[in-house]
Amino acid sequence: MNYLITIIGPTAIGKTALSIKLAQHFNCDIISCDSRQFFKEMKIGTAVPNEKELALAKHHFIQNKSIFENYSVGDFEQEALEKLDQLFKENPIQTMVGGSGLYVDAVLKGFDEFPDIDASVREQINLKYDKKGITYLQEQLKTLDFNYYQKLTVENPQTLQNPQRMKRFVEVCIGTGKPYSSFIGKRKNNRNFTPIIIGLEADREIMYDRINQRVDIMINEGLLEEVKTLFPNKELNALQTVGYRELFDFIEEKTTLNFAIEEIKKNTRRFAKRQITWFKRTENVTWFDYQVNIEEITNYIKSKL
Repeated sequence: MNYLITIIGPTAIGKTALSIKLAQHFNCDIISCDSRQFFKEMKIGTAVPNEKELALAKHHFIQNKSIFENYSVGDFEQEALEKLDQLFKENPIQTMVGGSGLYVDAVLKGFDEFPDIDASVREQINLKYDKKGITYLQEQLKTLDFNYYQKLTVENPQTLQNPQRMKRFVEVCIGTGKPYSSFIGKRKNNRNFTPIIIGLEADREIMYDRINQRVDIMINEGLLEEVKTLFPNKELNALQTVGYRELFDFIEEKTTLNFAIEEIKKNTRRFAKRQITWFKRTENVTWFDYQVNIEEITNYIKSKL
C-alpha cells in the first residue's frame, strides 16, 4: 500500500518546515503543489524554500517551469502522478505540500472529463467579455446552467468574479449545448495511494501577524528588484499574483511603495482566508495547531499506515 502524506493550510502557516521534518522522518521526497513556486523567475515573492531547506529533503516541482510556458493544473496532475509512480517504487510513503487547493485536489482526486470545445467558441466569448465584462459571463452562466450558478453563489462566490473560470464554464455550456454541471462527477479517477491529509491552522490574529512578517522579509530580501525584472512581462498569467500586481502599480507610479506593501499584506490576508475556506471543505483532514510537536503528527501518521 502506498501513502501520500499531504500537508495543507493557509500561506505562512509553516507547511514547508513541517514537510521537511516529515520527509526526513520517513526518508521520502516532497512534491510541491504551490502553483506559483513552479516558476523559476518568481523566487522571492512566492516564498520558495531557500537553499538550506531544499538541501534538507529532495523537492520536486520547485522552479521547474518558466512564466513563458503554458502550464495548466491538468499538466501538473499528469506530471505529479508520473513522479509519484517513480517515487513509490523506492518508498511507499511520500509527502506532498502546498497551499494551492485546486492543485492538491488534482493529485488527490483528479478532475472531471470535458469534451473538446472548438476554439472559435472561446474567441467569441472573449470578444463579448472584452465589450461587456464579467457581467456578461455571469448572465450567460445563469441562463445556461442555473443550478451551477446558484451553487457558486452559495458555496464559492469569488469564482463568479474570476474571468478565466467563468469563460471556461460558459464555453462548455455553449460548445456542448449542455450545462457545465452535467459533466461533473461522471469520471472515476483511480489513485494507487491512500492520502493522509494534515492541515495546519492558527488563530486568525497569529496567522495575519505571520503573513505581515513574511511580506516584510520578502521586501528586505529584494522583492521589489525581482518585480522590476519581471515588469516588462507583467501581463503574463503567472504574474497576476499577490505581491507582484501591487508592486507593478508602484513601478507605474500609481501608488507609493508603502501603500503597495500594505496592499500586499492586505491581499495576502484575503488570500489566506480563501485558502482556509477551500481547505475546510476538504474531506478527511486532521487539523493540528501550527506549533504542534512533530512527534504528535508522526504518531498520528503511523497510526494510519
